[in-house]
Amino acid sequence: MMLAAAILIPMATAVLCLMLRRRAAVARLVSLAGAVALLIASVLLLVTVLQGGPVAAQMGGWPAPFGITLVADLLSAAMVLITGIVAVAVAVYGLADVTRNEERRGHHTLTQALLAGVCGAFLTGDMFNLYVWFEVMLIASFGLLVIGGGKAQIDGAVKYVGLNLIATLAFLTGVGLLYGATGTLNMADLHGIVPGRQDEVAILGAAALLLFAFGAKAAMFPVFFWLPAAYHTPSVTTSALFAALLTKVGVYALLRVFTLVFDAGHPSIQAVLLVGACLTMAVGVLGAAAQNGIRRILSFHIISQIGYMVVGLAIYTPLAIVGGIFYLFHHIVVKANLFLIGGLIARRTGSEDLDRIGGLWAARPWLGVLFLIPALSLAGIPPLSGFWAKLLIVQASLEAELYIVAAVALVVGLLTIFSMSKIWLEAFWKEAPAGTPAATGTVPALGAAATAALLTPALALAAITVVIGLMPGPFFDAAQVAADHLVTPDAYVRAVLGGASP
Repeated sequence: MMLAAAILIPMATAVLCLMLRRRAAVARLVSLAGAVALLIASVLLLVTVLQGGPVAAQMGGWPAPFGITLVADLLSAAMVLITGIVAVAVAVYGLADVTRNEERRGHHTLTQALLAGVCGAFLTGDMFNLYVWFEVMLIASFGLLVIGGGKAQIDGAVKYVGLNLIATLAFLTGVGLLYGATGTLNMADLHGIVPGRQDEVAILGAAALLLFAFGAKAAMFPVFFWLPAAYHTPSVTTSALFAALLTKVGVYALLRVFTLVFDAGHPSIQAVLLVGACLTMAVGVLGAAAQNGIRRILSFHIISQIGYMVVGLAIYTPLAIVGGIFYLFHHIVVKANLFLIGGLIARRTGSEDLDRIGGLWAARPWLGVLFLIPALSLAGIPPLSGFWAKLLIVQASLEAELYIVAAVALVVGLLTIFSMSKIWLEAFWKEAPAGTPAATGTVPALGAAATAALLTPALALAAITVVIGLMPGPFFDAAQVAADHLVTPDAYVRAVLGGASP
C-alpha cells in the first residue's frame, strides 16, 4: 500500500475536489490537505527505500512480469518526494493566486489528477502503464491550460496538445514494436531480454520511437516549441507546477528506459542524445535571450536546462549520470521557485512585460533578494545548488574528452546569467516607466493573508536551494546511489521479479 499511496492519495483528492467543486473554499482546503498527505506518504516511501533498497508491489496479485507492477528505487522515491514538495508549494501559493472561476471549473481536481499521473509515471514498472500515466498527465494538463478560457490559453493548449499527441502516437507505436519483439513490457523483464538485441530492426525502431516520444515530453530540440507557446498562458500556480514537473517526467523516462531497457551508450542512441542535448541547451538559452516577458524567458530556460540533464545521460559515465540526476533534483526546485517569484513580481507591478515594470529594488528589496537566489542558482553561481549541478556535468564532459559539450555547457551558463540579469535590471534596478501601474501606484494592494500565501512557498523553495548549495554532500551521495541503481539495476530487478513487496 505504501507504493500505491502516492498515486491513490491525489486520485482520491481529485474525486473529493470534483464533488466539492461548488464549494470552492472547502475544495481549496481539501486540495491543500491532499498535497500535504502526498508529501507525508512520499517521505515514508523514501525512508523505506533508504532502509531496505528498492521495493515493489504487484497490483491485483498477478506476479511480474504479467501483472501491473509498482516499484520504487532511490531515484523514483526521490522524484515522488520532490513532487510532494512542489505540490504543497503550489497549493499554498494557489490560495491567493487561483481565481474562484478557475476553482469552479475544476482547477483542484485537474491539479490532483496531474499529480497522480506524475507519481504513477515515477513508480510504474512497465512500459504500457508508463504510457497510461503519460496520458493522465496530458489530459489533466490540457484541462489546466484551457480552464481560463482565454484566447492565448486556447492557442497555447492547441500547440501543446498537437505535438504531445504526435509524441503519444510514437510512444504507443514503440511500445507495440517492443512487445512484438520481446513478448513483455515489464521493464525489469526487458532488462534481461533486450541487451544484445539492440541492433535488431524492431528493437532499434522501438528505441528510436521512444526516444522521440520522451524527448518531446521533455521539450528537447527540435520538438520543444509547444512549451514556450503554452507555459506563460495559465495561472502562475499552474505554470509553476508545469515548469517543475512535466518536462522532468520526460527526462526521468529517458533516464529509466535508456539505462534499464536500452543502452544509452549504443553509438546510434548516444550520438542522437549528445547532439540533441547540446542543441537543446543552445536553442533554449538563445530563445530566452530574445524574450521580454518574465514567464516567456523562464519557459525557454526550462528548455536549455533540460539539455544539461540529457547530456548527463548521453555521456553515459557514472559521474555524468550522477550530474544529470543532481541537476534534475536542483532544477525542479529552482524552476518552480522562479515561476512563483515571477508571479510575485507581476502582482507588485501589474505586468510581466519587462518594458512596463521597474523600481522593485527601491520598493521591495526583499523581493530582489528572493529572486536572486534561484536566478543565480539557475545560472550556476557558487555556492548555490546550480553551481554543483553544472560542475558535475562539465567535469564529466572533460573526463570523457567531450570538449565541445563542455564548452557548450559553459557558454550556455554565461548566457543564462545574461537572461537573469535582464530580468534583474529591468524589473528591479531601473525606474518604473511613466504611466505604468507600477509608476502610478494603481497596482491593487495585497492583503496580509494573500501576501503570506504567495511568499511562504517562495521562501521555502529558496531555503532548499541554499541548503543544497551549502551542503551538497548528502544530495550528491543520494544522486550517486540513484545513478548506481540505474547503471547496475540488479536490486531493482530482484525487487520486481523476485516478488518483493513493501
